[in-house]
Amino acid sequence: MAKKTIWVEMEENETPEQCITRIEQMGYKPIVRKEEPVFQYFNGEITYFRQKVKFKAELLEEKTKNEKNTNIK
Repeated sequence: MAKKTIWVEMEENETPEQCITRIEQMGYKPIVRKEEPVFQYFNGEITYFRQKVKFKAELLEEKTKNEKNTNIK
């Protein structure tokens, strides 16, 4: 059984649209986007390196089941 929610990190050479397409192909729907700064040591100092982007995704089948159950009432 697949996890209900997962975090998917956007790859370095990937656009947000490409990442969302990849998530949907996995059978999930993105629900939250989170960005985190990534730092590195450069010449003995901590410097900003890049931004890490992650999407929280929810399983599509589970959402469909929940919507069907609420529509029955």
